[in-house]
Amino acid sequence: MTNVKVAIWGFGAMGQGMARMIVGKKGVEIVGICCRNEDRQGKGMYEVLGLTGDQPDVAIYNDINKAVTDKSADVVLLCTDSFTDKAFEKIEILANKGVNVITIAEEMAYPAAQQPELAKKIDELAKKNGISVLGTGINPGLVMDLLAVVLSACMTDVTKVMCKRVNSLSPFGPTVMREQGVGLSMDEFNEGLKNHTVAGHVGFAESVAMIANGLGIEMDEFKQQMVPIVTDIDRKSPYGFAAAGNLAGVNMTAQAYKDGEVVIDMYHPQQIEPEMVGVHTGDYVELTGTPPVSMAIKPEIDGGLGTIAMGVNCIPQVINADPGLITMLDIPVPRAIMGDFRKLVKEGKKIAK
Repeated sequence: MTNVKVAIWGFGAMGQGMARMIVGKKGVEIVGICCRNEDRQGKGMYEVLGLTGDQPDVAIYNDINKAVTDKSADVVLLCTDSFTDKAFEKIEILANKGVNVITIAEEMAYPAAQQPELAKKIDELAKKNGISVLGTGINPGLVMDLLAVVLSACMTDVTKVMCKRVNSLSPFGPTVMREQGVGLSMDEFNEGLKNHTVAGHVGFAESVAMIANGLGIEMDEFKQQMVPIVTDIDRKSPYGFAAAGNLAGVNMTAQAYKDGEVVIDMYHPQQIEPEMVGVHTGDYVELTGTPPVSMAIKPEIDGGLGTIAMGVNCIPQVINADPGLITMLDIPVPRAIMGDFRKLVKEGKKIAK
């Protein structure tokens, strides 16, 4: 069997990380890369990554029609947007080329939560073209939704779900820095709230919907809050800088209510270089019910590497899936792939030859 063929659309921090991971794996290869960054266009993949590998080199294009032709890949890793409406036009292009899509756009983890009509269109488009579309990542996609759902399997009843992620934004690229308000003054932050240029964490509505629908919880109301995290010292990450007195990130919280009671509670303070001010990262899930379940991971699962790995490790499941828009609740258990990717793909499911 030929290698599983993968293309990447978006070659920033996440796209490059996925490429580095793939070139070290067996039975999978990169066949196309699309990137709008002018400094990378026309260069070879290995030159941009600063490494060598056994797989054939791939030229980087700014035109998706050159990077991906009809059925030239089994799956495209879409690493460009955070919102469903912005990702939709790219998903439509890829679906019409007959290739499966894995996107790390946060809202795509459960697009029906806020964009039910677009979710329906994506599902119809995917089924029409015989491909599958999945949104995933570290969060949403695993630590504040799927993990809670999986842990609930050992319980006879669940009355409340609490998920908390204290994390560092440092591994992420410029897009995330802008969305989290890193480096903004308080005046700029307040203005960003008004004009919606500061999004904070994107994905609470999607994570809550995934948990609620996964457990069969009928919620009456959803609320979300965002508070700035102002730094007392200068902080610098690879893609962000926050001077003293400006924002190092934001603290996001959210709640789902049933009959006036909180049934799903979310906490997510995130900032660049939290260790500089004594903040220790971690991931926590507490399920109230019978028996109660409490899980703590310290420090946090690395957000950058986690998102990269989730995208790559879900490749076989998406290729194997029935056509349509799917979520992490619909696929077999995701896991690290240490062997040959080809052995995990069902016969007749590959698209590219």
